[in-house]
Amino acid sequence: MNLFFTNIAYAESLDSFLTKVDNVIINPIIMLLFGLAALYFLWGVFDFIRNSDDEEKRTAGKMHMIYGLVGITIMMGVWTILSMLINTLEIKGIDPQKGTVKLEDYTPSPSQGFIPN
Repeated sequence: MNLFFTNIAYAESLDSFLTKVDNVIINPIIMLLFGLAALYFLWGVFDFIRNSDDEEKRTAGKMHMIYGLVGITIMMGVWTILSMLINTLEIKGIDPQKGTVKLEDYTPSPSQGFIPN
């Protein structure tokens, strides 16, 4: 028993866990947010057309359209920045469009642990 090195518990595979989290949680949330922003925009278009005689309701419809477009633009901007960052830093194994993560295996050696003086 070595008291100076911590025991490390490994999951089955970190990349399979990250892929599952990405596919099961993150991607559906992103698609839900895109859908909600599109619905909000379309609701604004519908309000704008339906209430063409009432200036106050037309203004509310315009604001809904603007907020929907802002939401879509922000999400697309984040996705674009993430892709640029991955490509600039040449990170291998992550594909945001497919939602896959493939990391290299990591096997720590005892020399990487804490060594007291």
